[in-house]
Amino acid sequence: MSAPSVDDRMIEVAAHLATVLEAVVPIVPEMRDVAAARGRVLRHPVVAAVDVPGFDSSAMDGFAVRGLGELPATLRVVADLPAGAVDDPRLDAGEAARIMTGAPVPSDATAIVPFEDTVHGLAGGLDPVTVVAAPRGVGAHIRRRGSDVRAGDLVVADGVRLTAARVGAIAASGVGMVSVARAPRVAVVSTGSELVPPGGVLRRGQIPESNSVLLAALAEEAGAEVVLRTSVGDEGDGPRRAIVAAEAAGADVVVFSGGVSAGAYEVVKNTLGDLMRFDRVRMQPGKPQGFGRSAAGTLLFGLPGNPVSAAVSFELFVRPALRALEGDVDLGRESLRVALAADRRARPERVQYVPVRLDRRDPARWIAVPTANGTRGLGEADGLAVIPPSIDDVRAGDLVTVTRW
Repeated sequence: MSAPSVDDRMIEVAAHLATVLEAVVPIVPEMRDVAAARGRVLRHPVVAAVDVPGFDSSAMDGFAVRGLGELPATLRVVADLPAGAVDDPRLDAGEAARIMTGAPVPSDATAIVPFEDTVHGLAGGLDPVTVVAAPRGVGAHIRRRGSDVRAGDLVVADGVRLTAARVGAIAASGVGMVSVARAPRVAVVSTGSELVPPGGVLRRGQIPESNSVLLAALAEEAGAEVVLRTSVGDEGDGPRRAIVAAEAAGADVVVFSGGVSAGAYEVVKNTLGDLMRFDRVRMQPGKPQGFGRSAAGTLLFGLPGNPVSAAVSFELFVRPALRALEGDVDLGRESLRVALAADRRARPERVQYVPVRLDRRDPARWIAVPTANGTRGLGEADGLAVIPPSIDDVRAGDLVTVTRW
């Protein structure tokens, strides 16, 4: 990472993100019981420890049979096999075993007859059963050993976040422990002497402190653990003391909001110039950005103080860094092409990120509706429409890329 400095030129969004990602050192993984691993990023590929299924098993409740003659055929029932049965009864022609879904199929059986294809179904117990419809070929309704996964087959690749379905697949393959990244630990610090905790009494010039609430929630939605949420004034060394407190709490990342622009009271910029670089990024909102690392290696982000700017900046830079810390191979969000509902003036010098609400009333043609300016509009948004730099304005009905939240 280059030495901290201030540059009056604007840089590209991709260049700033590249600087951030180059500084990320993935978190050392830990072993965790698969039952407690949902939501974490897998750090090694998981291969099956056993065949799945581990034996030929019945895919239906019914009767295991060894061939059938003319129908209807009445068969002698010689065994009753629930799931978990260990018996392997012999079957001769004219014989059957009542069997439940998941139970081991007798070695002599050639097919399973579903109980719906018999006269009395399962109600007859071990009484003779009359089959009225033949199974469709040899092996019908039998799940063969290893037909799902063979021991040694890849079950889940590394670098993916473990969903409920993935942890279920891992457990079913006989693997009990997995190597995953713990949740990144984040500290969120709002700056500004005018800030008052939400719900507090406001005097002239004061505003509710909302950025730390917003950014902490975004961090948690990204899978991080928030270990500190605080605010500091515009004077003194509050940002430096906040870093010390954050590192004492085990933070991997400190996110500052405010204090990074060109004003006279930019406390982050004024006090952390030895640790962070401050740039103007070719984007709207969110042009002023700061980034660096502490001596201990903690990632330091300086985001604008405007809540919408802070949220957009988090999505573009902090969220990918958090995913990279976990070793996630997918750093982005889902995006889609959607028609914009209204004209939008393009900016030739910067890319715009516009909070939009997705109108889904016509399933065949979603529409991106820009929301109102400010925090209320941000709260109504489903994502961000990306308006690239251009001298040509975007017209209603034009397709734009929307990154979904």
